[in-house]
Amino acid sequence: MATSVTLSDVAREAGVSLATASRAINGSANRTVRADLRERVLAAAEKLRYTPDANAQAMARGRTTSLGLVVHDIADPYFSTIAAGVSRAADDADLQVTLASTQHRPEREVSLVRLLQRQRARAIVIAGGRYDDEPTNAAMRAALADYRESGGAVTLVGQPVLDVDTVVVDNAAGAAALARALHDRGYRRPAVLGGPEHHLTARERREAFMDAFAQAGSPVQPAHVVTGEFTHDGGEAAMRELWATGPDVDVVFAVNDVMALGALAACRDLGVGVPDDLALAGFDDIFTLRDVVPPLTTVRVPLEEVGALATQLALEEHTGAPRRASVATEVVLRASTPDRT
Repeated sequence: MATSVTLSDVAREAGVSLATASRAINGSANRTVRADLRERVLAAAEKLRYTPDANAQAMARGRTTSLGLVVHDIADPYFSTIAAGVSRAADDADLQVTLASTQHRPEREVSLVRLLQRQRARAIVIAGGRYDDEPTNAAMRAALADYRESGGAVTLVGQPVLDVDTVVVDNAAGAAALARALHDRGYRRPAVLGGPEHHLTARERREAFMDAFAQAGSPVQPAHVVTGEFTHDGGEAAMRELWATGPDVDVVFAVNDVMALGALAACRDLGVGVPDDLALAGFDDIFTLRDVVPPLTTVRVPLEEVGALATQLALEEHTGAPRRASVATEVVLRASTPDRT
C-alpha cells in the first residue's frame, strides 16, 4: 500500500542514499541535488506511490508549517476570539496553529518561545498585555531576539515594549469614551474594579476612565478603586471587597468583561440588583456577553480582526524597525447602564 512506502524504499529504488532522496523530495536549506539524481528519485517516488511528509519538507528548508500562538488563558473568551482570528489568517497561509498558554504566569512566556524556536515555528503571535516588570520584559526581549535571529517572525498584541511588531488596542481612548458616555447618562459616583496593579492594559484602562470622570467633575474616590486578578474570580472578589465598604457609588467599571461577569455574579449573591441598584460596565465585548442578563455595557474591541491582523504582520516580509498597528475601540451602551438623567 502507498501508506507503507518509506523514504528508504524510494532511496533503494532510485539507487541513491537516504540523504540524497530526502534532499531531492523535501528540499534543503543549504544543499542541492544534481538534476539527474533528482529525476531518478522523483520517478522512484511516483512508481512506489510515495507521499512526502509536508512537515518534514518544511523542516528541511529551515521552517515548519506551524505558527505559534501564546496566550495567557485559553478558556478566556478574549483570547479564544483572538485565536479564532489567528487561525483564520493561518489557514489562509496554509499554516497550522500551535496554541500555548502561560496560565497567567508571565515568566512562562520565555520557555514557550524557546520551545517554539526548537520546533522551528515559522512565526509567533503573542497575545496579552504586558506587566510593568522590566526584568521579565528584558528576558522576553532576549528570547524573541534569539528566535528572530534564527529566522522566525514575531507579532505582539499588547503594549509595544518588546521591540517587535505590535498590534496596539487603543485602551485609553476606549475607557475615556466610556466614562464620558456614562457621565452623559447621569452617573456621578463611579467605582473601578481595576485589575492587577502592574498590568499595563489594566492600568491604561483604569487611569483613562478615572481621568475622564475627573475632567467631567466627578472624580473616582480612592477607596472606590479595587485592584485584583484579571479573571472572573478576580472580578467577583473585587466586587465583594468594594461592597463590603458600603460604598456610595452608582456605577462600577470593570476593566475587562471577564471581571465584569465575576462582579455580576457577586452582585447576585449579595442581593444587589443590576441595573436597578447599581450600574455595571466592562471592556472588550467578548462573545459570551450575548447570554448575559442584563446585557452588559462595554467597549468593543474587534478581537477576531486583531488576531488576523497580528498574523498577517507576522507573515509579511519586513526587516525595518518594529511596526505598530493601532486598533480603534467603540463604546456599546446596553441595559446594564440605563439613562439616569
